[in-house]
Amino acid sequence: MPRKKVTEVSGNGGMKRKRGGGRKKDQDFSSDDEFDDFEQENTKKPGKPASKAGLQPVTVADDVKEKIVSVSGTRGAGQLAFWSRRFHNAPLGFFFLFFPQKLELPKVKGQLLIFGATNWDLIGRKEVPKQQAAYRNLGQNLWGPHRYGCLSDVQVSCVVSGPCAAHSLIITTEGKLWSWGRNEKGQLGHGDTKRLEAPKLVEALVEEVVVSAACGRNHTLALTENGTVYSFGENKLGQLGQGNQTDAVLSPATIQYNGQPLVKVSCGAEFSMVVDCKGNLYSFGCPEYGQLGHNSDGKFIARAQRIEFDCELIPRRVAIFIERTKDGQVLPVPNVVARDVACGANHTLVLDSQKRVFSWGFGGYGRLGHTEQKDEMVPRLVKLFDFPGRGASQIYCGYQCSFAVSEMGGLFFWGVTNTSRESTMYPKAVQDLCGWKIRSLACGRNNSEKNASEKRCNKFFFFYYYYYLTPLLPGPSSVTSCKAESGAPVVLST
Repeated sequence: MPRKKVTEVSGNGGMKRKRGGGRKKDQDFSSDDEFDDFEQENTKKPGKPASKAGLQPVTVADDVKEKIVSVSGTRGAGQLAFWSRRFHNAPLGFFFLFFPQKLELPKVKGQLLIFGATNWDLIGRKEVPKQQAAYRNLGQNLWGPHRYGCLSDVQVSCVVSGPCAAHSLIITTEGKLWSWGRNEKGQLGHGDTKRLEAPKLVEALVEEVVVSAACGRNHTLALTENGTVYSFGENKLGQLGQGNQTDAVLSPATIQYNGQPLVKVSCGAEFSMVVDCKGNLYSFGCPEYGQLGHNSDGKFIARAQRIEFDCELIPRRVAIFIERTKDGQVLPVPNVVARDVACGANHTLVLDSQKRVFSWGFGGYGRLGHTEQKDEMVPRLVKLFDFPGRGASQIYCGYQCSFAVSEMGGLFFWGVTNTSRESTMYPKAVQDLCGWKIRSLACGRNNSEKNASEKRCNKFFFFYYYYYLTPLLPGPSSVTSCKAESGAPVVLST
């Protein structure tokens, strides 16, 4: 039986020819040696040089043959892998055609534990809205870790929520997405607006392998292994990136994007950020404080002194990154390749390939780390992390604060967790955790509300729900709370 079958096209050696010129000839090979001899003879045929044709042949090096090659991203999600087999002088595009790059799930699995407030309609509010009165007393405070019965046989790979969200997601080791919590705008992706007290599988994405997700105030993004992003929930300000503005999208739909595969997603209160595999950053949604990074807050007077916003309805690339010198000069920062992105309520952080941190958006309470409370319309370099050996490895955003983990594992904080206390205007090391190597961090929100009728300040505290995974893999781990108050971060360290 023939071992390989190759079609040879002969003619005028690759030069332009009329239709019908040349002939096709099928050859059969009984061994690899005959195929290699044919390949060597075929490459000697005259033709247009590759340099003049604008093509550069790329071959796979011998030392990577028969191996699995992986390129790791930050924080687990966003890892790329491709398989290299023994093909002599095969162009790299050949491998991508048959073995496309796919994102991988984090290499961890465990069981979900929950504690804190579970009255989803009351979280972040003084009282339950009238339209949700039926849920006024539904959902108790859990003072210790609990498990969901519906997840007894489910291995969890990732838990997702956000400082602005009152709904949560989990991603299983099989890449299936589950959601529960508040659902007034369909942010759970089940095709309705019914609140869920326990996790439920998102049926619309059951055929997809979800590797990462993000939660906004009332919207959700889900990233699949192929680099496609699905969005659902509230879309009044275009935060779903679907090219329109609607009250709500109840079922997952893809965003309007035709670029390179996406590898990172993040959500603010009413805006969204995505990063592609080339390190380009895209934003869409509400531009109110410049958090989209397009050098504008999008405000305009529509009618009768009513201010509206020119929202970005589809992903738009963030093209400008700057730094500001001590004398106030603004200089562009070239060659920024985004590796990670994090969003607070109205501000954004980006970590690039050189371990630098950029921040922009609402500058209140020093959450941008620039020693001032000025809003930034474009990404601005945070000076502390722009020195050799002092770069950042991870970034996180709270509702009105920011965190970064240094190369050495130390935790830095700026902004505020309680508006009645003094703000931290630039990154400072968290002294209570000096010497600890931080693995992961999550933070909630703390509110201070002023009651105008009583003319006094009332602190409104609530417990933002925290999750952690019980590790099934060997290795020590512990969960430590930085501050015993609402809105404080939960830190996972080794």
